[in-house]
Amino acid sequence: MSPLGMRHALAGFATGIAVVAAEIDGEVVGLSANSFTSVSLNPPLVSVAFSDTSTTWPQLRRATRWGISILGETQTGLLQDLRRPSTERFDRIAMDVVDDAAFVRGALARLTVELDTEIPAGDHVLSLLRVLDLHRDDEQRPLVFFGSNSHRLAE
Repeated sequence: MSPLGMRHALAGFATGIAVVAAEIDGEVVGLSANSFTSVSLNPPLVSVAFSDTSTTWPQLRRATRWGISILGETQTGLLQDLRRPSTERFDRIAMDVVDDAAFVRGALARLTVELDTEIPAGDHVLSLLRVLDLHRDDEQRPLVFFGSNSHRLAE
């Protein structure tokens, strides 16, 4: 079993696309994540796994609060920008910042979170995040990641 084989097999599991971001020293820092998942309703916890090789993760850890934006199906155009180098990633993406948590403007859902627990997990760090605030736009449909590409849900 190889890392590429693992990646290929797991690309068969559809996920949403989340953007985890914060404002640090006046700049928005963050990344896209499809490892985002709900963990607990009481207390409200979610998780994101960050690669040990990520250069963005150490920067995000400096923030007291993060914003998690769940992308809607009309935001597929943002994916190219989210693949840019970290210093240019948010140059062309409209963001809203509230108490250091940064959100993609117009996202399907927004969660304000703070780091609760970090768990070493192979070549990643699993971060359990306490949800402080949230909002969902019920009029939008999600952008879905499947087979290493983005898709819209069929009606």
